[in-house]
Amino acid sequence: MQSLYVEGNSALHRLSPRAKILALFLLGFVLFLSNNLLLLAVVMLLTVLIYRSVDMPVKESAARLKPIFLTIAFVALVTLIVNPWHQAFATLLRLTGLMLFAAAVTATTTIAQFMDEITTLVRPLERTGWVRADDVGLAVGLVLRFVPEIIARYHAISEAHAARGLKLRPTTILTPLIILTLRDADNVAAAIDARGIRRHVS
Repeated sequence: MQSLYVEGNSALHRLSPRAKILALFLLGFVLFLSNNLLLLAVVMLLTVLIYRSVDMPVKESAARLKPIFLTIAFVALVTLIVNPWHQAFATLLRLTGLMLFAAAVTATTTIAQFMDEITTLVRPLERTGWVRADDVGLAVGLVLRFVPEIIARYHAISEAHAARGLKLRPTTILTPLIILTLRDADNVAAAIDARGIRRHVS
């Protein structure tokens, strides 16, 4: 499997994984509390600069975001149909800013670092009996592992449509993408259970 991590020595690379993860949570909290278009636009522009500070070619950095941005654009369009334009625009700015910062964080943090930090942060909640920190860390690691695979499949399906002269539509792209992703998720879950990696409740 591919990894979203990009080798580099940017300021974001040097920042501690915990600080980046907490900053991502804080940013999401702030963005979803505010409906001020000016504030959301400024934050989005800042996240553009942060994402561009990562040592990645422009073409690669854009390719990573295309499938997610198309999804965001679709959500904003649906919001526009049922809500005033400013709410749809706020949704577009909010989700785009969050996507850009999340992409910068995942590009500068290894999966192992993510898993270690998430496991440590969730560990105190184990006392409640609601979660198992190791399982949460494993789930986050698997999600990060699957993202580049989903992006690669999106491009493969798009190229197959183009080769057949078919018009790209959300239904013809998302349906096979979801089916393939769920199939792989089932296979990975079965492999994890077969190896006894997850702890089971007695």
